[in-house]
Amino acid sequence: MKKLVFIYLIFGSLALFSQNKKADKILKEGKLLYRLEKASWYGTDDFLVRFKDLTSNIGGYVSYETDGNKVNTVFFDKYINKVIVRYTFDEVPKEIPIKIDTINRVITELEKNLFKIRQDAKNKMIENKDDFFKFYKNTSPNFIPVITKNKKQVFILTGPQKSGIVLIGNDYLLKYNKKNKFKSKEKIHNSILEFKYKSKNKKKPLVSTYHSHIVTDFITSTDICTLLLYKDYIEWKQHTVMSKKWVSIFDLQKENLIILKMKAWKKINNLKK
Repeated sequence: MKKLVFIYLIFGSLALFSQNKKADKILKEGKLLYRLEKASWYGTDDFLVRFKDLTSNIGGYVSYETDGNKVNTVFFDKYINKVIVRYTFDEVPKEIPIKIDTINRVITELEKNLFKIRQDAKNKMIENKDDFFKFYKNTSPNFIPVITKNKKQVFILTGPQKSGIVLIGNDYLLKYNKKNKFKSKEKIHNSILEFKYKSKNKKKPLVSTYHSHIVTDFITSTDICTLLLYKDYIEWKQHTVMSKKWVSIFDLQKENLIILKMKAWKKINNLKK
C-alpha cells in the first residue's frame, strides 16, 4: 500500500511539474509578445508626434528584444534602405523611451529578417488566396515577428478600432525557415470574442472573464499578450480559459498563470461551494 502511495505521489508530482513547465512556457512567450507590441504602440505614438513630417517616408517598422533585455522599435524608410529612427525601451516598455537614435541609420541583419517575414505575413493576409484569414468590421491586424535561436514566426493579432472593448481570437501563427521562406500557417483561435472594459452595472463590477478553447488545450501566448496590453483599462483581474480537459487561470495583476486538469478544477470548485 505504501509503495502504491509513493508511486502515486511521484506521478502526481511529475504531472504538476509538466503543467507548471507548460504554463511557464506560455507565459514567457505571451510576455514577450506583450513587450514587443507595447513598444510598437509607444514608438508609433512618439514618432507621429516627434517626427510628424517624416510619416510619409515610413516603409515599415519592427520591434524586437535586445541582448540586454531591452526592446527596440525601428522605423525604416520607404525603400527599406536605412533606419529613420530607432527607439530603445525598458524590458517592460514605458511611454518614454530610454533612447531615441537618429544617427545610426544602418539596418542590422536581424532587423532585415524581421521585416522580411513581417512583410511576407502581411502580404499573405492581404492576398488571402485560400480565404484562410477572416476579417471583421472595426478591427485591424497587428503583426508581431519573432526570431529566436530555433524559430522564425509571425503572430497576427486582431485589435479593435473602437475603444472600450478587448478582442480575443481571430489570431494566427505563420512559420518561416532559416532563409525567411514561408513554411506553414495555423489558426490559434477558431473565432473572435468581445469583452467590455467594465460592467454596465456599477454595483456589480466584473471580477473575472472566461472563454473556451476548441483548437488548443490551454490559454495561448496571444491571449496573455492581449490581456496584458489592456490590463490597465479593464476592471476584471482574472481570465480563465477552459478546454475539454484543462483549465487555465491567468491573474492579470500578479501576471501568474496556473493550469489545472478539469477534474481537479471541478473538485476545487465543489469544495468552495
